[in-house]
Amino acid sequence: MKVWNKWSRKLHRWFAIPTLILVPISVVLKVSGNGQVMARIPQWEIAQSLLMLLLVITGGYLYLIPYISKWKRNKRRKQKGTNA
Repeated sequence: MKVWNKWSRKLHRWFAIPTLILVPISVVLKVSGNGQVMARIPQWEIAQSLLMLLLVITGGYLYLIPYISKWKRNKRRKQKGTNA
């Protein structure tokens, strides 16, 4: 479990970097009226959507880690209490 926690944190950080770069560029291009650039590169929005999805998945897992560990800790305590 600890290995997965470590790797999910690293993946989340590395997914955040290109997302942090792509999203503001996309917003600036759409607001500035240079939508023709965006129309020529449909993969641009697909990449953004994919990165955001990966961030949501890894971020959701990172959010739930403390609750999962607390649930497991309480489960172990209950098992020790009934076995003793």
